[in-house]
Amino acid sequence: MMQTCCIHQSLPFPQRILPRLDASIGFKPPKLGFIGKNQPLGILNLIRQRRLYVNLNANDAHPSMSILEEETSSENSAPTPEAELPFSEWSPSKSIWRGLSVPIIAGQVLLRILKGKIHWRNTLQQLERTGPKSLGVCLLTSTFVGMAFTIQFVREFTRLGVNRSIGGVLALAFSRELSPVITSIVVAGRMGSAFAAELGTMQVSEQTDTLRVLGADPIDYLITPRVIASCLALPFLTLMCFTVGMASSALLSDAVYGISINIIMDSAHRALRPWDIVSAMIKSQVFGAIISVISCSWGVTTTGGAKGVGESTTSAVVMSLVGIFIADFVLSSFFFQGAGDSLKNCV
Repeated sequence: MMQTCCIHQSLPFPQRILPRLDASIGFKPPKLGFIGKNQPLGILNLIRQRRLYVNLNANDAHPSMSILEEETSSENSAPTPEAELPFSEWSPSKSIWRGLSVPIIAGQVLLRILKGKIHWRNTLQQLERTGPKSLGVCLLTSTFVGMAFTIQFVREFTRLGVNRSIGGVLALAFSRELSPVITSIVVAGRMGSAFAAELGTMQVSEQTDTLRVLGADPIDYLITPRVIASCLALPFLTLMCFTVGMASSALLSDAVYGISINIIMDSAHRALRPWDIVSAMIKSQVFGAIISVISCSWGVTTTGGAKGVGESTTSAVVMSLVGIFIADFVLSSFFFQGAGDSLKNCV
């Protein structure tokens, strides 16, 4: 019966003698591998180790020794992990990313307009889409909204005996609030969704990248014409909607409630002032810029294929409407301050 003990020695560093109960020896080849999760590639060094085995004979206790060498690997140098920055792995959400893109795109468009870098052919095409092709639905909407408001105003003002103020109230309501807001809502639903869907489809199909390869800037070629067309078309659409809305109100008052058209028009003429029409034009221009910039921003930041295009289109229309209502409140509070006296000539 033999008993075995192992004297372990490592080079270049000496080690303590360790007993071993088995004589199995394995050889490990050198390794190349990654050390840690985010650390660079480390090279493992070979260390030659000597093992002294002493075998004791059970009969005469005569020792017999043997020396075997094996090579083990140890790391040459373990690089210290780099300190990570607090926000190195943080990425903004899609809503924050899109919200930040709106002022950036608006600034780029304004800069190109000031420099005169305008693609006039595309601008005229977008102006035709936004203006004449949107006129029918805007006029139809304004007609029925005007008649609905006329019913409410005539019923209450007739009871109070101030029929001569109906035209003035309708004119002020249409010029200051209804015409620019209604027109902008219609254009946002019709053209804002189209802008977002078109640019979103081009983005997911990498057509915008193709434009950059061909040397065309998407801001100049796609976005700036749409913004200019919206800002130019909205004031004229608002003016047409105001005219048609007042005409439908006067016709309904004369046909149904027996209030003469001349009374309605005279009251509107006495109540209206040039600033009322100018404020409506300014509002409509601001609303047009909001619709086009938000819709284009949502379009060029679209991801996720067809589903992403649909989500971008819906979100663009919703955000455009919210922006219109907020801007309407801000502009109205700025334009019309203090007590008004527009109706004192209509009583």
